[in-house]
Amino acid sequence: MRPTRAALLVVATALTPALLLSAPAFATASPAPATTVAVTSDTPVDEMSEAELRAAIADIVADEDSGEAVVREADKALNGTVDDMRTFLKTGYRLARAEDDRVAVAHILFVATGAGDKRVVREANEVLDDGSPEAVRAWLETGYRLAQAEDDRVAVAHILFVATGAGDKRVVREANEVLDDGSPEALRAFRETGYPLAQAEDDRFYIVRMLADPNISDALRAEANDALDDGSPQTLRYFRTVGQYEVDG
Repeated sequence: MRPTRAALLVVATALTPALLLSAPAFATASPAPATTVAVTSDTPVDEMSEAELRAAIADIVADEDSGEAVVREADKALNGTVDDMRTFLKTGYRLARAEDDRVAVAHILFVATGAGDKRVVREANEVLDDGSPEAVRAWLETGYRLAQAEDDRVAVAHILFVATGAGDKRVVREANEVLDDGSPEALRAFRETGYPLAQAEDDRFYIVRMLADPNISDALRAEANDALDDGSPQTLRYFRTVGQYEVDG
């Protein structure tokens, strides 16, 4: 029976912290390649010896892109009969991979919802509603990359608009460069890593200019120096957007 949307979201939510820390968004959400038994052996499954069956399944388990459901069902087959192994290679693998793919899409949906990525959210919901292994895999292999690129392009354009108003020169320069490049990879890399670093440099410059003003209060000067001493993008951003306005005097 196919997992329900709620069950998939529970799994995806539970996996999110580990997935987000392990790799960039495209990598965490991307599916395993469409591995087939034919890659492992030219022998038809029904004609494989027990040793060949075990070798074919072992190759699937060893593949670092195999998901939890694939590994789980493969282990069951290896611990079962010869018929169990044949059944896994003929049908079980496809079904297990489809389960992993649905969890991957649910994870993408969870992250995209938090990020406000409208096209990804819409298409992820559509493919989960369709539910067929073929539709889910096709979207993971091609549709997701294109949808994420469109959402990233909109996000970078918004970043550029805000940065232009704030006079953030490095953000403006790099946002323009990445929009001129236009590739999904460049857009994603800027949004995930390039933008926080560029924004941190602009925030640091903003705070340094603030300290050059001899008329700021001692309390504000102390907080600004603390932010610079910390130096993290998060601290610099917080001080510029929130902290400086909370300082008394």
